[in-house]
This record gives sequence, structure tokens and C-alpha cells, in this order.
Amino acid sequence: MKGISNYIGKQVDIEITGKTTFVGILIDVGLDIIVLFDGKQYLYIPLLHLHNVKISSNEPIEIIHQDKQPFTDDTDTISYRKTLNNAKGIFVEIYVTGNKSIHGYITNILNDYFVFYSPVYKTLFISLHHLKWVIPYSSSLTPYTLSNEVLPVQPLGIPLSRTFEDQLKKYEGRLVVFDTGDQPDKIGLVKNIQNNIVELVTANGETLYWKLIHLKSAHLP
Repeated sequence: MKGISNYIGKQVDIEITGKTTFVGILIDVGLDIIVLFDGKQYLYIPLLHLHNVKISSNEPIEIIHQDKQPFTDDTDTISYRKTLNNAKGIFVEIYVTGNKSIHGYITNILNDYFVFYSPVYKTLFISLHHLKWVIPYSSSLTPYTLSNEVLPVQPLGIPLSRTFEDQLKKYEGRLVVFDTGDQPDKIGLVKNIQNNIVELVTANGETLYWKLIHLKSAHLP
């Protein structure tokens, strides 16, 4: 991505999946992720969802406050997986789907999904293919201003499988909410998961078959 690297330090306009746009200073370009600073916060955006980048014609952004860039280590090149690993246990805002972000922290990163703890949704399993961005919190903030006693930063003691599909197979016969329930037909009883297909029975007794690759997150209600 040498071409995009030429824009490091410059103000750019970025469009990602869902026709979402950002304006900010391009801070870093990694193997499969970029870092943008919008004047207040850092956004870590997987290149998987990047549509285009161009020099911005907008007015220069006002830098309200700029903390040291988080999620960094001693290596020269950042990556998506490395960023998530460095973010473990740190309060973040993430966006996956729908019209709302999710707040909490990452606890585990597996082959094709990661585990996220949210004070609202509790434990979520989120496909690595569908995370649109990660924004770290300021070190002085916690989600919803909850205390650490209410929102402890510690790994969750649940058995985990290496893949998203195998993890969800553990919940066959149970009620599962996919994609934070943004559609009624993504909430239901999981009857069977096989060959990347989820058999789901909704509240009215209707059976649907979802292609797992298009389901972005899952949690137990």
C-alpha cells in the first residue's frame, strides 16, 4: 500500500463500507489496517472495508486534543490482528453493523473472530471480517462512566473454539441474537449449524437459513 503511505501526515477523506466517510490526518498505514486521527480520537480501520482515500478539500480539522497513539509496540509495521491484540483489555468503541457502536473491551482473538465484553450485550462473538473500526477511549474514561467494580477488565472464563462457526455450534438449541438484533429475523433458536449455514427458528416459529459469513456478531440474550 505504498500509494496510500504517501498521504501519511496529510488530511484525507476516507470512504468505507456502508458509504461511511471520515475526515482526518492519516497517521499510519499497515499491512491490512490504517490509522486516522480526526482531531479528537484515533480510528483504526481495517483495509478490508476501505473503499477510497483522497487528499481532503475540507477545511483543516481542529485538533482539540491529541493523546499519544495507543495500540503500538516496538515493531515498525502495524497490522489488524496485532492492533486487536494490543487493544485487549483497553476500553474501546467498535462499529460492526446497524446504527450504533458497541462499547467495552476485547478479551480474546481467535482464528476468524474475537470476543468482546460489553456492559450492554455482555459477551459478544464478532467476526473479524465485519469489524469496520476501533476507537480507543481516553485513559480517563470508561463506558457509560461505569466503575471498574461494575465493568471489570479481566478475561472471561468461557471455553472458546478456534473458529466462529465452531463457537456458535456450542449454542445449538439455545436462543441467540445475531447482529445485536438489528432485524427480528436475526433473533431466534439455533437449531443447527453446518457447512456455514445457520438454521434459525424465529419468535413466530418460522425457520430461516442464514449464511454464516453474512452474520457479523452473536450473543446470548
